[in-house]
Amino acid sequence: MTSAMAWSIEGPHFVNCNCDYGCPCQFNARPTDGTCRAVVAWRIDTGHFGDTRLDGLHAVNIYAWPGAIHEGNGSMQSIIDERASDAQRTALVAILQGEGADPGAVMLQIYRAMCTTAHEPLYKPIHLDIDIAERTARLSIPGLVDSAVEPIRNPVTGAPHRARVDLPFGKEFRLAEVASGRTRATGVIPLELANTHAHLVHNRLTSTGVA
Repeated sequence: MTSAMAWSIEGPHFVNCNCDYGCPCQFNARPTDGTCRAVVAWRIDTGHFGDTRLDGLHAVNIYAWPGAIHEGNGSMQSIIDERASDAQRTALVAILQGEGADPGAVMLQIYRAMCTTAHEPLYKPIHLDIDIAERTARLSIPGLVDSAVEPIRNPVTGAPHRARVDLPFGKEFRLAEVASGRTRATGVIPLELANTHAHLVHNRLTSTGVA
C-alpha cells in the first residue's frame, strides 16, 4: 500500500442491525432471522486519507444481505457529510468502501467485498449525536434515515441494563457497549428496525486494521 492510500478514522460510531441484542454474528453464528441489514454511522474526530484531512466530518453506510454476510450478494450505500470538500468526499467514499485496506483486516473492506452492489454515494446533511457512556445516539438524515439508540431496559424494573461485547481480534472493534436501536431508512436500501441490536464504539479504524 502506498502512503497516498493509507487512511485512519478515529472517533465514535454506532451500529443498528436487525439481529436480537448481542447479535449472533459477533459469535460466528447465523444472524437472528437469517439475513443481515444494518446502518453504521461515524463521527470522525480525527482522520485522513493520504494527505486529505477528514476531521469533524460524519459518514454513514447502509447495508443489506439476503443471508449471512459471509455468503455475499449484499448491497450497500454510503452517505457522506455534505460539508465535505470534493477531495474529502472522494476520500470518504474510498474509506467507507474499504479501498486501500489490507484484505480481511478491517470490516469496511470485508463488507464491501461481500456486496455485489454498491449504490452511488449520496451527499447529505448528517445530524449525529453519540454518547458512549450513556449508550445513546441519534442519527438524522432528513428525508432518508432516522435512528435512535438507547440502553437496553430490564423488562421487570425498567432500569437500564449494561452489557458489552469483547472481541480481542475484532475487525471492527475490540470492545463495544451493547444497546437497543431503532432505524427507519427510505432510500434504495430500506430499513425498518425496532428494539434490535445496537452497539456503540470509540476507536480508530485504519487501512491495516483496528488500531
